[in-house]
Amino acid sequence: MKQCVYLILENEQIARDTYRMVFAGDVSAFTAPGQFLNLNISGLYLRRPFSVCEWEESKVTIVYKVVGAGTQKMATFKRGREVDVLTGLGRGFDTKKSGPRPLLIGGGAGVPPLMMLCKQLLAEGKEPSVAMGFGSAGEVFFEEAFTRLGVPVDIATMDGSQGVKGVVLDACRMDGCSYFYACGPVPMLKAVCGASCSDGQVSLEERMGCGFGACMGCTVNTASGLKRVCVDGPVFDKGELIW
Repeated sequence: MKQCVYLILENEQIARDTYRMVFAGDVSAFTAPGQFLNLNISGLYLRRPFSVCEWEESKVTIVYKVVGAGTQKMATFKRGREVDVLTGLGRGFDTKKSGPRPLLIGGGAGVPPLMMLCKQLLAEGKEPSVAMGFGSAGEVFFEEAFTRLGVPVDIATMDGSQGVKGVVLDACRMDGCSYFYACGPVPMLKAVCGASCSDGQVSLEERMGCGFGACMGCTVNTASGLKRVCVDGPVFDKGELIW
């Protein structure tokens, strides 16, 4: 963990209620896709955790959805604003377990960390594919970004306005995948683990007080006892979790 001051370079809307924010700052604490940062928002007591979409050299990108007071304030932040962040938090995805054809599954706000993961898997010579689930076509993002990487992309929307109608599992091509990586709400993750015939890793979304293991507020039950999502996760192996 490292405390830094980041400078906002971009803060743009990319889908309904969804924004992409790019910072300039120290990225040395990040070691694996799937880690997160904790952002201090003036006037609010607790920091807000956001999974890192990607990082390179001195740039960090997050994608967030406006759902509460913190993200409503963030949507008003302008280029040039400085923000205090805790970086390099959590345990990320392990790409060594992926096999040759991993499937990346994201639900809504769970999609962003799959971008860095996808790029790393491609750099390692793997052939990933992506399945994404959203409420409607207006909420869809990153379809073109994944396609530009040469990765097969399947989309499901609850109202059927884009891709197949249904949940993200309806867009998943489970046959032939060597491993899966999933990020999204707990009901989605539980369904993915139950439906998949391969091993995999899931990234949990939990409310966090501190983000570095002190408050115990994000504790979950696992096969090896209680674990803190912010320190022992947010990424867990499929077999670790007790649903």
